[in-house]
Amino acid sequence: MDLTVDHGFLAEHCRWLLDSGCTGVVALGSLGEGATLSFDEKTKILRTLAKAVQGKGTLISSISSLTTSESVELAGAATDLGCSGLMVLPPYVYLGDWREMKTHIAAVFGATPLPCMLYNNPVAYGTDFLPEQIQELAVEFENFKAVKESSTDARRVSAIRALVDQRLEISVGVDDAALEAIGVGATGWVAGLANALPRESVELFNCGIQGESTRAFELYRWFLPLLRMDTVPKFVQLIKLVQSEVGMGNSRVRPPRLKLAGVELEQAGTVIRAALRTRPELASSYALHDRK
Repeated sequence: MDLTVDHGFLAEHCRWLLDSGCTGVVALGSLGEGATLSFDEKTKILRTLAKAVQGKGTLISSISSLTTSESVELAGAATDLGCSGLMVLPPYVYLGDWREMKTHIAAVFGATPLPCMLYNNPVAYGTDFLPEQIQELAVEFENFKAVKESSTDARRVSAIRALVDQRLEISVGVDDAALEAIGVGATGWVAGLANALPRESVELFNCGIQGESTRAFELYRWFLPLLRMDTVPKFVQLIKLVQSEVGMGNSRVRPPRLKLAGVELEQAGTVIRAALRTRPELASSYALHDRK
Protein backbone atom coordinates (compact mmCIF):
# COMPACT_ATOMS: atom_id res chain seq x y z
CA MET A 1 0.00 0.00 0.00
CA ASP A 2 1.23 3.49 -0.86
CA LEU A 3 1.58 5.36 2.43
CA THR A 4 3.18 8.53 1.07
CA VAL A 5 1.45 11.86 1.65
CA ASP A 6 -0.97 12.78 -1.15
CA HIS A 7 -0.18 16.49 -1.46
CA GLY A 8 -2.64 17.02 -4.29
CA PHE A 9 -5.55 15.76 -2.23
CA LEU A 10 -4.28 17.52 0.87
CA ALA A 11 -4.50 20.87 -0.92
CA GLU A 12 -7.92 20.01 -2.37
CA HIS A 13 -9.24 18.98 1.04
CA CYS A 14 -7.93 22.18 2.62
CA ARG A 15 -9.63 24.37 0.00
CA TRP A 16 -12.88 22.38 0.39
CA LEU A 17 -12.92 22.95 4.16
CA LEU A 18 -12.42 26.69 3.73
CA ASP A 19 -14.98 26.91 0.93
CA SER A 20 -17.43 25.08 3.21
CA GLY A 21 -17.21 27.76 5.88
CA CYS A 22 -14.34 26.64 8.13
CA THR A 23 -12.27 29.62 9.20
CA GLY A 24 -8.99 27.73 9.23
CA VAL A 25 -7.23 24.39 9.35
CA VAL A 26 -4.95 22.75 11.92
CA ALA A 27 -2.18 20.70 10.35
CA LEU A 28 -0.08 17.80 11.67
CA GLY A 29 -2.78 16.64 14.07
CA SER A 30 -1.18 15.55 17.29
CA LEU A 31 -3.51 12.66 18.04
CA GLY A 32 -3.97 11.98 14.35
CA GLU A 33 -1.21 10.69 12.13
CA GLY A 34 1.12 13.60 12.78
CA ALA A 35 3.24 11.42 15.04
CA THR A 36 3.91 9.05 12.11
CA LEU A 37 5.39 11.83 9.98
CA SER A 38 9.07 12.60 9.66
CA PHE A 39 10.23 16.18 10.23
CA ASP A 40 10.74 16.60 6.48
CA GLU A 41 7.23 15.31 5.77
CA LYS A 42 5.81 17.79 8.27
CA THR A 43 7.49 20.78 6.66
CA LYS A 44 6.41 19.68 3.17
CA ILE A 45 2.80 19.39 4.39
CA LEU A 46 2.94 22.89 5.87
CA ARG A 47 4.32 24.23 2.59
CA THR A 48 1.49 22.57 0.64
CA LEU A 49 -1.19 23.87 2.97
CA ALA A 50 0.23 27.40 3.07
CA LYS A 51 -0.19 27.56 -0.72
CA ALA A 52 -3.70 26.09 -0.51
CA VAL A 53 -4.89 28.52 2.15
CA GLN A 54 -3.61 31.64 0.32
CA GLY A 55 -5.22 34.11 2.67
CA LYS A 56 -8.63 32.37 2.72
CA GLY A 57 -8.27 31.37 6.37
CA THR A 58 -5.80 30.60 9.11
CA LEU A 59 -3.22 27.81 8.98
CA ILE A 60 -2.28 26.50 12.40
CA SER A 61 0.56 24.03 12.81
CA SER A 62 0.42 21.51 15.63
CA ILE A 63 3.73 21.44 17.51
CA SER A 64 4.24 18.09 19.16
CA SER A 65 7.24 15.83 19.61
CA LEU A 66 9.20 13.78 22.11
CA THR A 67 11.69 16.55 22.83
CA THR A 68 11.67 20.25 23.50
CA SER A 69 14.43 20.82 20.96
CA GLU A 70 12.43 19.27 18.12
CA SER A 71 9.32 21.20 19.11
CA VAL A 72 11.31 24.44 19.03
CA GLU A 73 12.78 23.53 15.64
CA LEU A 74 9.33 22.76 14.21
CA ALA A 75 7.94 26.02 15.61
CA GLY A 76 10.67 27.92 13.78
CA ALA A 77 10.02 26.04 10.56
CA ALA A 78 6.26 26.62 10.77
CA THR A 79 6.90 30.33 11.28
CA ASP A 80 9.17 30.50 8.23
CA LEU A 81 6.72 28.53 6.07
CA GLY A 82 3.92 31.05 6.52
CA CYS A 83 1.68 29.51 9.19
CA SER A 84 -0.77 31.84 10.93
CA GLY A 85 -0.22 30.36 14.37
CA LEU A 86 0.82 27.32 16.39
CA MET A 87 -1.04 24.76 18.49
CA VAL A 88 1.44 23.75 21.18
CA LEU A 89 1.39 20.47 23.10
CA PRO A 90 3.27 19.03 26.03
CA PRO A 91 5.92 16.51 24.97
CA TYR A 92 4.83 13.04 24.02
CA VAL A 93 5.32 10.19 26.55
CA TYR A 94 7.04 12.06 29.38
CA LEU A 95 4.64 13.19 32.11
CA GLY A 96 6.55 15.96 33.77
CA ASP A 97 5.57 18.26 36.60
CA TRP A 98 4.41 21.85 36.15
CA ARG A 99 7.95 23.29 36.29
CA GLU A 100 9.06 21.01 33.46
CA MET A 101 5.94 21.44 31.37
CA LYS A 102 6.02 25.22 31.75
CA THR A 103 9.64 25.24 30.63
CA HIS A 104 8.76 23.20 27.55
CA ILE A 105 5.80 25.37 26.59
CA ALA A 106 7.78 28.55 27.27
CA ALA A 107 10.56 27.39 24.94
CA VAL A 108 8.08 26.91 22.08
CA PHE A 109 6.22 30.17 22.74
CA GLY A 110 9.56 31.95 22.80
CA ALA A 111 10.69 30.44 19.50
CA THR A 112 8.08 32.26 17.41
CA PRO A 113 6.38 35.64 17.10
CA LEU A 114 3.23 33.81 15.95
CA PRO A 115 0.13 33.60 18.15
CA CYS A 116 0.05 30.31 20.03
CA MET A 117 -2.74 28.03 21.21
CA LEU A 118 -2.10 25.70 24.14
CA TYR A 119 -3.62 22.27 23.62
CA ASN A 120 -4.80 20.79 26.92
CA ASN A 121 -5.80 17.14 26.62
CA PRO A 122 -5.09 15.32 29.89
CA VAL A 123 -7.15 12.32 28.79
CA ALA A 124 -4.81 11.57 25.89
CA TYR A 125 -1.48 12.97 27.08
CA GLY A 126 -1.64 12.64 30.85
CA THR A 127 -0.48 16.23 31.32
CA ASP A 128 -3.17 18.55 32.64
CA PHE A 129 -2.76 22.31 32.40
CA LEU A 130 -4.91 23.64 35.21
CA PRO A 131 -6.80 26.93 34.84
CA GLU A 132 -4.42 28.65 37.30
CA GLN A 133 -1.41 27.47 35.28
CA ILE A 134 -3.00 28.70 32.06
CA GLN A 135 -3.52 32.07 33.73
CA GLU A 136 0.17 32.13 34.71
CA LEU A 137 1.22 31.52 31.10
CA ALA A 138 -1.18 34.21 29.88
CA VAL A 139 0.43 36.77 32.18
CA GLU A 140 3.97 35.93 31.04
CA PHE A 141 3.61 35.38 27.27
CA GLU A 142 2.03 38.00 25.06
CA ASN A 143 1.79 35.65 22.06
CA PHE A 144 -0.19 33.09 24.08
CA LYS A 145 -3.60 33.80 22.58
CA ALA A 146 -5.82 30.72 22.87
CA VAL A 147 -6.51 27.38 24.54
CA LYS A 148 -7.84 24.23 22.96
CA GLU A 149 -9.59 22.71 25.97
CA SER A 150 -10.06 18.95 25.62
CA SER A 151 -10.37 17.78 29.21
CA THR A 152 -13.96 16.67 28.35
CA ASP A 153 -15.16 18.77 31.31
CA ALA A 154 -17.06 21.85 30.13
CA ARG A 155 -16.57 23.35 33.59
CA ARG A 156 -12.93 23.89 32.68
CA VAL A 157 -14.00 26.39 30.03
CA SER A 158 -15.90 28.52 32.54
CA ALA A 159 -13.06 28.17 35.07
CA ILE A 160 -10.49 29.48 32.59
CA ARG A 161 -12.82 32.27 31.49
CA ALA A 162 -13.33 33.30 35.12
CA LEU A 163 -9.58 33.75 35.58
CA VAL A 164 -8.57 35.35 32.27
CA ASP A 165 -11.85 36.93 31.12
CA GLN A 166 -11.37 37.83 27.43
CA ARG A 167 -7.55 37.59 27.47
CA LEU A 168 -7.64 34.20 25.71
CA GLU A 169 -9.83 32.65 23.08
CA ILE A 170 -11.07 29.27 24.28
CA SER A 171 -11.81 26.54 21.76
CA VAL A 172 -13.45 23.22 22.53
CA GLY A 173 -11.50 20.24 21.26
CA VAL A 174 -13.96 17.45 22.01
CA ASP A 175 -16.56 17.02 19.27
CA ASP A 176 -19.38 15.67 21.42
CA ALA A 177 -19.00 18.47 23.95
CA ALA A 178 -19.13 21.35 21.47
CA LEU A 179 -22.48 22.86 22.44
CA GLU A 180 -21.85 22.37 26.15
CA ALA A 181 -18.52 24.23 25.91
CA ILE A 182 -19.99 27.05 23.83
CA GLY A 183 -22.70 27.42 26.46
CA VAL A 184 -20.11 28.23 29.15
CA GLY A 185 -17.83 30.50 27.16
CA ALA A 186 -15.97 28.69 24.38
CA THR A 187 -15.54 30.89 21.30
CA GLY A 188 -14.06 28.34 18.90
CA TRP A 189 -14.13 24.67 17.94
CA VAL A 190 -11.19 22.63 16.66
CA ALA A 191 -13.38 19.94 15.14
CA GLY A 192 -12.62 16.40 14.02
CA LEU A 193 -15.71 15.45 12.03
CA ALA A 194 -15.40 18.73 10.15
CA ASN A 195 -12.90 16.86 7.99
CA ALA A 196 -15.82 14.95 6.51
CA LEU A 197 -18.84 17.16 7.26
CA PRO A 198 -17.61 20.75 7.38
CA ARG A 199 -20.87 22.52 6.55
CA GLU A 200 -22.78 20.67 9.23
CA SER A 201 -20.00 21.45 11.71
CA VAL A 202 -20.00 25.14 10.83
CA GLU A 203 -23.80 25.31 11.03
CA LEU A 204 -23.79 23.66 14.46
CA PHE A 205 -21.12 26.01 15.77
CA ASN A 206 -22.82 29.11 14.42
CA CYS A 207 -26.18 28.10 15.90
CA GLY A 208 -24.51 27.55 19.27
CA ILE A 209 -22.67 30.88 19.21
CA GLN A 210 -25.76 32.79 18.06
CA GLY A 211 -27.99 31.22 20.71
CA GLU A 212 -30.28 29.45 18.25
CA SER A 213 -30.86 26.68 20.75
CA THR A 214 -33.72 24.85 19.02
CA ARG A 215 -31.89 24.56 15.71
CA ALA A 216 -28.59 23.81 17.46
CA PHE A 217 -30.03 20.93 19.45
CA GLU A 218 -31.85 19.53 16.42
CA LEU A 219 -28.61 19.43 14.46
CA TYR A 220 -26.62 18.19 17.48
CA ARG A 221 -28.99 15.28 18.03
CA TRP A 222 -28.52 14.19 14.42
CA PHE A 223 -24.74 14.69 14.55
CA LEU A 224 -23.90 13.09 17.92
CA PRO A 225 -23.48 9.46 16.73
CA LEU A 226 -20.78 10.70 14.37
CA LEU A 227 -19.27 13.27 16.74
CA ARG A 228 -18.76 10.52 19.32
CA MET A 229 -16.45 8.81 16.85
CA ASP A 230 -13.95 11.58 17.61
CA THR A 231 -13.61 10.48 21.23
CA VAL A 232 -12.36 6.88 20.93
CA PRO A 233 -8.87 5.48 20.28
CA LYS A 234 -9.62 4.62 16.64
CA PHE A 235 -11.03 8.05 15.84
CA VAL A 236 -8.59 8.51 12.94
CA GLN A 237 -9.85 5.35 11.21
CA LEU A 238 -13.45 6.35 11.90
CA ILE A 239 -13.19 9.92 10.64
CA LYS A 240 -11.39 8.76 7.53
CA LEU A 241 -14.16 6.22 7.00
CA VAL A 242 -16.73 9.01 7.14
CA GLN A 243 -14.63 11.00 4.67
CA SER A 244 -14.62 8.01 2.35
CA GLU A 245 -18.39 7.64 2.63
CA VAL A 246 -18.99 11.29 1.65
CA GLY A 247 -16.48 11.06 -1.19
CA MET A 248 -13.79 13.31 0.24
CA GLY A 249 -10.90 11.07 1.21
CA ASN A 250 -10.11 7.41 1.79
CA SER A 251 -9.65 5.07 4.71
CA ARG A 252 -5.87 4.55 4.43
CA VAL A 253 -3.95 4.86 7.70
CA ARG A 254 -0.31 4.48 8.63
CA PRO A 255 0.75 1.64 10.92
CA PRO A 256 0.57 0.98 13.78
CA ARG A 257 -2.99 1.96 12.93
CA LEU A 258 -4.82 -0.47 10.67
CA LYS A 259 -8.03 -0.02 8.73
CA LEU A 260 -11.16 -1.10 10.52
CA ALA A 261 -12.23 -4.66 9.76
CA GLY A 262 -14.85 -7.22 10.66
CA VAL A 263 -17.49 -6.29 13.23
CA GLU A 264 -15.89 -2.88 13.92
CA LEU A 265 -16.13 -1.92 10.25
CA GLU A 266 -19.66 -3.22 9.94
CA GLN A 267 -20.89 -1.38 13.03
CA ALA A 268 -19.21 1.88 12.05
CA GLY A 269 -20.57 1.65 8.53
CA THR A 270 -24.10 1.15 9.83
CA VAL A 271 -23.89 4.27 12.01
CA ILE A 272 -22.37 6.38 9.24
CA ARG A 273 -24.82 5.34 6.56
CA ALA A 274 -27.80 5.85 8.88
CA ALA A 275 -26.62 9.40 9.61
CA LEU A 276 -26.01 10.21 5.96
CA ARG A 277 -29.47 8.96 5.00
CA THR A 278 -30.98 11.58 7.31
CA ARG A 279 -28.46 14.31 6.51
CA PRO A 280 -29.88 17.78 7.22
CA GLU A 281 -31.26 19.92 4.44
CA LEU A 282 -28.44 22.45 4.69
CA ALA A 283 -26.19 19.92 2.95
CA SER A 284 -28.47 19.53 -0.07
CA SER A 285 -27.20 22.70 -1.72
CA TYR A 286 -23.76 21.36 -2.56
CA ALA A 287 -22.64 18.31 -4.44
CA LEU A 288 -20.53 15.62 -2.83
CA HIS A 289 -17.17 14.94 -4.41
CA ASP A 290 -16.91 11.56 -6.05
CA ARG A 291 -13.50 10.40 -4.84
CA LYS A 292 -14.28 6.85 -3.69
